[in-house]
Amino acid sequence: MSKNRPFVLSIAGLDPTGGAGILADTKTFEQHQVNGFAIITANTIQTENAFFEIQWTDLNFVIRSIEKLFEQYQIKAVKIGIVPNLNFLNKILSLIKLLSPTTKIVWDPVLKSTSRFEFMKVENDDSDLNTALSKIDLITPNYNEMELLFPDFIDDDGNLKTDITTTVLLKGGHHPDTIGIDRLYLKNERVDLFPSNMECCEKHGSGCVLSSAIAANLALDQDLETACKNAKIYIEKYLSSSSTLIGYHYVH
Repeated sequence: MSKNRPFVLSIAGLDPTGGAGILADTKTFEQHQVNGFAIITANTIQTENAFFEIQWTDLNFVIRSIEKLFEQYQIKAVKIGIVPNLNFLNKILSLIKLLSPTTKIVWDPVLKSTSRFEFMKVENDDSDLNTALSKIDLITPNYNEMELLFPDFIDDDGNLKTDITTTVLLKGGHHPDTIGIDRLYLKNERVDLFPSNMECCEKHGSGCVLSSAIAANLALDQDLETACKNAKIYIEKYLSSSSTLIGYHYVH
């Protein structure tokens, strides 16, 4: 067991191309010099530009996997990706909080693939969502995902109209007017994270990479704002690493 690198866990889907899901997460973890673990919530058949099929992992299997890892390792941060429903998510969150209350949790709410495959349907009853958010340290939706989770969520000045019980990093990649500007909504303030002049190209799984970079930075004892700022630097390097939908991982 390593005495130097903190342990970080990805609970997410398996993308065979490695552009998204647990393979992308563990690549990101390694580049941040943390020990990366992974538990699969779903197996998928997909390429970088098309989604074909999904097979969800049984919840009890995921629960047993979490229990075994937390029994042996002090896991400092967890990144959660695709889940089939909010009940599945809440069961995972409750277990993590029971086993390790201080573990930081980042949820990347991937609701649909870029090819419009729906992973999780958000119901009108938001009690399960609020319960989940109360156990999470950060969510990282894009504008489309945020609109599905919290309809009519933002005012004309870009501030949240909805009272959300967690910190939100609203990714700017899908916003037509402020593209590339991420907005971090902390408890009492909004921090705008502006893009650099680096030339970036769209990448399959970029949201997975960003959220896992944040989780890694939190495990390295960075505060939320610093973790998000440094993750933005990392994701811009990833987005500029190639002209194709699959990027290359490196920090330096």
